[in-house]
Amino acid sequence: MAELSISNQDWDRLKIKLKRKYNHLSDEDLNFQSGQEEALIQRLMVRLNRKREYVVFTLTKGLVNIDNNRL
Repeated sequence: MAELSISNQDWDRLKIKLKRKYNHLSDEDLNFQSGQEEALIQRLMVRLNRKREYVVFTLTKGLVNIDNNRL
């Protein structure tokens, strides 16, 4: 189970941050519906070639300061 919960409203802003930092991610990679956090984490682990902890940390960091443009 995913360690975080992302609302659709927060996802719209977080998605922009992720695209800025990882410009190789496609819209398909960043496809997300509320409640599907685990699928998103798994997809990002593969696309970013990173461990689960890194992906969860990055998403959490982006959510903490959702109004900030930095990730």
